Amino acid sequence: MKMNPQDFVAMKGCKPIPMLTAYTCPVARSVEEAKVPVILVGDTVGMVEMGFDSTRDVTIEHMEYHIGAVRRGAKKTHIIGDLPYGTDVDPETAFINAQRLMQAGADSVKLEGPNIEVIEHLVKRSIPVVGHTGLLPQTAKNFKQVGRSGEEAKRIMEEAQSIENAGAFMVVLEHIPYSLAGEITEALFIPTIGIGAGPDCDGQVLVINDALGLGDYWPPFSKQYAYVSKTVLKVANEFSAEVESMKFPSNIIQFTGSNRS
Repeated sequence: MKMNPQDFVAMKGCKPIPMLTAYTCPVARSVEEAKVPVILVGDTVGMVEMGFDSTRDVTIEHMEYHIGAVRRGAKKTHIIGDLPYGTDVDPETAFINAQRLMQAGADSVKLEGPNIEVIEHLVKRSIPVVGHTGLLPQTAKNFKQVGRSGEEAKRIMEEAQSIENAGAFMVVLEHIPYSLAGEITEALFIPTIGIGAGPDCDGQVLVINDALGLGDYWPPFSKQYAYVSKTVLKVANEFSAEVESMKFPSNIIQFTGSNRS
């Protein structure tokens, strides 16, 4: 059964929340089969799948496309859709774009930073919101850890509390000191989801490409459970060699009536 925002709030302090990103239908299908309760269709798709240098190049149309693909693969899983850079500049613009993500298949939307008026506006219009503080990739100048100074830590704590007070049901804490993440988690009534924020958050999110080892660079706070890029290279080499030696397709059984090409 698909979980709703109240279900996730009820999990706080009771059971850790696993979250993975997904951008395609077959991956989403596997994530749902594994019973991961929530999928984030993040604007990280721009960097890990589309080859952009920044998430700022991702458009609302890109997000609609990938959310639709993930929804077709994971019909019973709660899907969070990222509002990409520039789509939440004011409350009404954010509402129009959030509606587009919801119509594409999202169950809630995520936006970066203490955009309090926007969060309040969306929540009042029955759009569930996930907040995001700490490192903010859409506006960050670099990807260094934030919140190490007392002033920065105070700001991030206040942002997290403001996001909660505005009506968000969950908040992502990205690349901040573990101790700060623990303090924020203890201070909030809504669950915190860490990415590079240590073990004391209420849940953890990982980019699926990082988990799969798909690519040639992964953040220092990610973990690779496989190295799919090596498998792709192996398959491509074997296929190429078999074509050149005329071993393929003569070594496969031919089926008729297939509609795949």
